[in-house]
Amino acid sequence: MSDRRLQRLADVLVNYSTEIKPGDWVGILGDVSVLPALREVYAAVIEAGGNPTLLLHDEYMVRTFLRRASDAQIAWLDPSQTLYYEQADAYIRVGGGTNTRAMTNIPAARVQQVAKARSYWLDTRLSRGARDEMKWVGTWYPNEASAQEANMSLEEYEDFVYGATFCDREDPIARWRELSAMQQGKVDWLAGRKQIVCKGPNVDLTLSVEGRTFINSDGHANMPSGEIFTGPVEDSVNGWVRFDYPSIVGGRAVSGIELRFENGRVVEASAKENEDLLYAQLDADAGSRYLGEFAIGTNFGIQQFTGNILFDEKIGGTIHMAIGRGYEETGSQNKSSVHWDMICDMRQDSEILVDGELFYKNGEFVVE
Repeated sequence: MSDRRLQRLADVLVNYSTEIKPGDWVGILGDVSVLPALREVYAAVIEAGGNPTLLLHDEYMVRTFLRRASDAQIAWLDPSQTLYYEQADAYIRVGGGTNTRAMTNIPAARVQQVAKARSYWLDTRLSRGARDEMKWVGTWYPNEASAQEANMSLEEYEDFVYGATFCDREDPIARWRELSAMQQGKVDWLAGRKQIVCKGPNVDLTLSVEGRTFINSDGHANMPSGEIFTGPVEDSVNGWVRFDYPSIVGGRAVSGIELRFENGRVVEASAKENEDLLYAQLDADAGSRYLGEFAIGTNFGIQQFTGNILFDEKIGGTIHMAIGRGYEETGSQNKSSVHWDMICDMRQDSEILVDGELFYKNGEFVVE
């Protein structure tokens, strides 16, 4: 019997996050291991009158491709997927797998080569999303591998996931609308502001947001969500930041990351673990040493690190930054095949000043 909370999650994805209408072409993406969630989403799309396309993949085949594909095969783009990204109305992706370390021995440069080759699909999806031509959302299905990564039992992890998405409530959509209203107040306050200064034990950073737009991320693109974000002026970032939590890419955890910026560019970088992967990301292309995103996490339903960036970047009382690609809707002009989020805890002796005015202190907003 399906978990009622999973049915609520599917309802949220279809009727709140993407607001599927009759006739919409909806892609439903995920690994074969998350099939129970895909079935619920598929049923919800049918009920909403959408036209679903199921886009399954398999972890084993993904690794086979990364290990064996020639440069020509990597450069080839599946025309059916290109058509989908260019013309579909919605993208609903359910994450999850059977082994969070399955990619550990795949060379970082190889992973980056594939990501770069497929950047057209990502560019198209994000550009169409910024123009309101394609609705998209990503979520996560509770599974044993992710539970183990988070140091939880499967039952505990299910409670965590459904709590973070508010699907442990009878009316999760009402709670998302409440969070959306709170965040919109902060976004409205930030409109027209110019400079942000972050200070604390883990950060001393200045950046400009002049002419940029803060976005209210309220569950319409990520589920769970709970953040406000923007794209800093590309050459404005100066100072240093230390990221408390590991950042995971391609199944490998990079821990102890420290970055120093001068005029927007990362000029010094170090990591305590898997530093080679950090440099593979930083050296991917011309835009990968610049920030594409600055964000404040607001979801206090998420209070612990789980090794999954979909949840971890929303931790209430943290900020996060992404090197590489920015989001067009923020005004960001940074282009890159990389978008890599890193999280900094702001819950102790930390503050954010906006145009010299205290905006945020010790993990809490201080303005109405």
